[in-house]
Amino acid sequence: MSLPRGRGVVDYTLAKRALLRDFRTGLLSRLDVCDAHPELLRAARYLGSAAARPCPICEKDELRLLAYVYADDLRSENGRAFAVKEGLAIAAQRGGGACFIVEVCVECSWNHLAEAFHTRSAG
Repeated sequence: MSLPRGRGVVDYTLAKRALLRDFRTGLLSRLDVCDAHPELLRAARYLGSAAARPCPICEKDELRLLAYVYADDLRSENGRAFAVKEGLAIAAQRGGGACFIVEVCVECSWNHLAEAFHTRSAG
């Protein structure tokens, strides 16, 4: 996917690797890492798009990607869950908007912030 210009990207892969390492070595239990809120699970089930990889915890193909968008002019839509493509498009249209991509397993309740996109006006 080609990202539009003027978008800052933060990738949380290293944080995810550290969390998974701690889980696999026994420092964290499954209850520590599989703690998705019921509303997050519901949003992932109905709005999330299937990820191209299985869940890193249960290894089932139930991993979904979901977007949360924040921008001052969104009013009642601010902080709402969207499908990823829709969320990225909405954030890109707003200077100062942010879109957070979350991965959620609807099978075991694993969830992790995957990426954050922050838009800024040119200049």
